[in-house]
Amino acid sequence: MKTLLQAFRLLFFLSLLTGVVYPLVMLLLGQTLFPRQANGSLIPSDGKPEGSELLAQRFESPRYFWPRPSAANYATVPSGASNLGPTSKTLREAVAQRRARYTGLTPSIPDPANDLLTTSGSGLDPHISPLAASQQIDRVAAARAIPADRVRELVAKHTEGPQFGMFGEFRINVLVLNLALDRLH
Repeated sequence: MKTLLQAFRLLFFLSLLTGVVYPLVMLLLGQTLFPRQANGSLIPSDGKPEGSELLAQRFESPRYFWPRPSAANYATVPSGASNLGPTSKTLREAVAQRRARYTGLTPSIPDPANDLLTTSGSGLDPHISPLAASQQIDRVAAARAIPADRVRELVAKHTEGPQFGMFGEFRINVLVLNLALDRLH
């Protein structure tokens, strides 16, 4: 009986420590030191959140830059890769459809960047490469009836370098860029 009582005390103590105290301490630290990140890195516009800079969103209008395709249809709960390999007929067909759609709207670019044709590992990658953005400039500028040079300047302004100057590639957050485009008018 003594061992059982000790086991229940230990269970209660560890449950309290790991289920209440630790989460509260992390919540307080997160809200105090990193409030923006702790609340999802939301991007506000007119006082309401437009989205998170960490998650891709669907943009299909020619007036906007398009993100990478999503294997999960941009849904966060079932996010993930398609798990289709380079020999997959389904993958080849999906890439061919995306290529046809893209080149139909941008015939001057017969070979779109890979990140416009293939999904990311998570299906929610919010970034595209500078090449993918540059291939969309003329379409976006024409759809908005603004000079392509103005859109090109906006792309350059929103190009992020590698993290800490050494990790990753140059990239552009599609949501941030599209919101900046909306603010032009």
